[in-house]
Amino acid sequence: MIPIADESPRRYVPVINYLLIVINIVVFFYQPHDLEAKKLFFTSYGLIPSYISHFPSDFIVYTNIFSSMFIHADIMHLLGNLLYLWIFGDNIEYVLGHLRYFVFYIVVGIGAAFMQVLLVPESSIPMIGASGAISGVLGAYLVKFPRNRVSILLFFFIIIRVIKVPAVLAISLWVLFQLYNLYFSGAGLEQGGVAWFAHIGGFLSGFILIKLFEWYPRYT
Repeated sequence: MIPIADESPRRYVPVINYLLIVINIVVFFYQPHDLEAKKLFFTSYGLIPSYISHFPSDFIVYTNIFSSMFIHADIMHLLGNLLYLWIFGDNIEYVLGHLRYFVFYIVVGIGAAFMQVLLVPESSIPMIGASGAISGVLGAYLVKFPRNRVSILLFFFIIIRVIKVPAVLAISLWVLFQLYNLYFSGAGLEQGGVAWFAHIGGFLSGFILIKLFEWYPRYT
């Protein structure tokens, strides 16, 4: 089940959402792709919970909370995240406006990171990717646009269909998928390098904080 489109606001250019997509793409092609060099890059700029949980005095370690949001392991990791950002991010930018959307994106990304650090504090696996922040966008979307129709690419053996479902259903299924994987990954320990706690933390951050960020409505 893959979302491919939603009901987006017309006559509105989501400048920040486009910018975030471009930054993620640029960073991906900038980062090394040789295996050993890539591992070193991830360790240097990814978020390692065991480093943060011990409150290091070196400030540079904390900057990895931000840099990790724009690093991806491979092209499928990148494209999967950017697909969700492309579909759902423009509506939240429309609600918040450009600057507040950017701040919101960073804040929910931080919320995702700290959920992972709090619950898996001794993990030494670098956490990378935009999925924590994008999970926050999904949480906000569920609050603001639960009745929006989301087009889903549905696979059933050899049958492929596109169906439209309410956003509340599409996002609820996404949440269930995260909880399912969280349960079977050993109470949140990374399975295949996926930080499931970060997804849940980002989602809850977005779900809770959207009302605080929305000082006034941007749509009718």
